[in-house]
Amino acid sequence: MISSAEKPPGTVRQAEEVRGLEHLSMDLSLHIHNVCAEAREAIYTREEDVKFWLEKGVDGSMFEVLPQGSDLPELQRCRHCQDRWKPCICSYTLSIEWYPCMLKYCRSRDAGGKVSSYKCGIRSCQKGYTFDYYVPQKQLCLWDEET
Repeated sequence: MISSAEKPPGTVRQAEEVRGLEHLSMDLSLHIHNVCAEAREAIYTREEDVKFWLEKGVDGSMFEVLPQGSDLPELQRCRHCQDRWKPCICSYTLSIEWYPCMLKYCRSRDAGGKVSSYKCGIRSCQKGYTFDYYVPQKQLCLWDEET
């Protein structure tokens, strides 16, 4: 018999808590030449992450500051850009529909009426991310076209 906490392997799980959409601006390019030649110009990160890595001793020459919309006012979002060879700001959205995010606590009463808490499972959450980053030509961001 399957307990109420267990679910058959094919079950579609629903998150108990929706944590919303987080918007991240990827304002630096990361060059890891010895890892993946195809991704040489396509690995992005945030300035705050770079600061952390630099404090840990990572070589600063691996990072390159990318143009931002405020640096180039004529820079459009790729979905609105008509010319596939113009630079633009690309957007990629990722949704994690279900992941374990914290312990779940239940309450019980003993014979004397005293309430106590105990761990009784894992709470599940849903979270979304939108990543914005510069591309030198819209050709590198075709998934961001308007449908």
